[in-house]
Order: sequence, then structure tokens, then C-alpha cells
Amino acid sequence: MRNISVDEVDGLDRAVLAIGTDYPHRHLLPFHEHRRAQVLYAATGVMDVETADGAWTVPTARAVLVPPRVRHQVTMTGVSTRSLYIEPGAAPWFPDRCRVVEVSALLRALILAAVDMEPHYAEHGRDATVVELILHELRTLAPLPLDVPLPADPDLRRLCEAFLRAPDIHDPPARWASALNVSERTLGRLFRRGTGLSFAQWRQRACVLRSVHALAAGTPVTRVAVSLGYENPAAFTTAFRSLLGRAPSAYRPQAPPGR
Repeated sequence: MRNISVDEVDGLDRAVLAIGTDYPHRHLLPFHEHRRAQVLYAATGVMDVETADGAWTVPTARAVLVPPRVRHQVTMTGVSTRSLYIEPGAAPWFPDRCRVVEVSALLRALILAAVDMEPHYAEHGRDATVVELILHELRTLAPLPLDVPLPADPDLRRLCEAFLRAPDIHDPPARWASALNVSERTLGRLFRRGTGLSFAQWRQRACVLRSVHALAAGTPVTRVAVSLGYENPAAFTTAFRSLLGRAPSAYRPQAPPGR
């Protein structure tokens, strides 16, 4: 199925529905939720997913797992998606919080095949076997630390969201404390309580994750490092590798892995 709303087929009595969708550049899907669990795979482009408690960056050829009934919004940057909508009972192991995951070559091929299946596929035979393999492969996916926790406090959250739009590794905590009319020590406590991270940890994590957009667009690592305020590319690369376990080059443009 392609370019249709899941609401049109949600009532089908099948464990998995697969839909391919092409989005215009910088398209925003405002906050919504699904009855089914969703595996949202970025065949091209980069997605930003936001919920009440965090923001996730989903590069090309990765996917985000969205639990049932979790309100989320998605910003699409040059994105063509392939989504799996899974009956909750078919995936009792599904996480209760969004999670970005690596997608194996086998699962990628299965997702692409599923999009071309009849939505009311036969319960026995080739298509049903594809679905069984998909559910098996999903359980083995490796999670990626491509999320930034967001605090519930509305004033601090507004500052965090503004920072995500214009990150700067040297943005001083004093500026944040002043904006909130609190001391820097209190700011630190607010960050720990609201995100589980220190201010410095959150700031570095946010910078690294937002850099994925520029890298995916083909921006040279040196320019990305400078735009984020790092003294040199080596400092940026060290921070990037410490969080994601790979060099920034791993997130540079690549040929689309599917249709």
C-alpha cells in the first residue's frame, strides 16, 4: 500500500499493515497517535520525532519504534517512509517509549516486500511468512542513542526546544539560569530531575544529534563542527563517536537502500 492513511485500513484483521508514504520537504505531521504500534522506517531523508518526554532523530535507513497510543509529531526532511502498523497483541515485547533502531538488511528487504503485499493478505502462504519474519526480526533490533530527553517543566522545555533549533556547544548555563530566573545550581537540579542528564551532558547530546541533519545533507564535517561551536573537527568527532559509537562519516549521504 502506498500514500494512504492507516485509518483507511486499520480495521483489517491482520497483524501487520505496511504503508509507503512520500512526503514533501519539511513536512510536519502534527501530534497524533495510533491504535497499533508503529515501525517508522526512513527509506530516504531524516525524521524528527517528538513526544511528551523526548525528541528522536531518525537518519536514513534507520527506524523509530512508536508504541501504541503514544502521541507524537514528526518533521520530515526529504523523507520517504515505509511504515509497519502492528497489532499490539502481535508484539507484546514492543517498548513503551519511542526508540530509534538499526535496520538489518534482511528486515529492510522484508519491509519493502510488505509494502507491495495485498493489505488483506492470505493468512497462510508467502505473505504471512513475510509477516512472521518481520515480527521475528523486529525483536532483534539494536537500539541507537539517537534521542534527547525533554523535561516536563514548560519553561525549561521551551528553552530546550529553542536550543534544538539552534544548538551551540558553548551556550552558557548562566544564560539559561537567567532566562528561568534561577541560580545555576538550581538549573542543574532542574536538568537532572527533568532529563536524567546534567546540563553539559544534555547540551552535548543535543548538539551531536542535531548534527545528523547537516551530515545527511552532505555538509562537510569541518563546517558542521564550526556551526555547532566546536574548536575543531577533532573535538566534534570525539563527541560524536562517544555518543553514537561511529564517526560522523557514517551518517553522510548514501544511496537509497530501497524503493
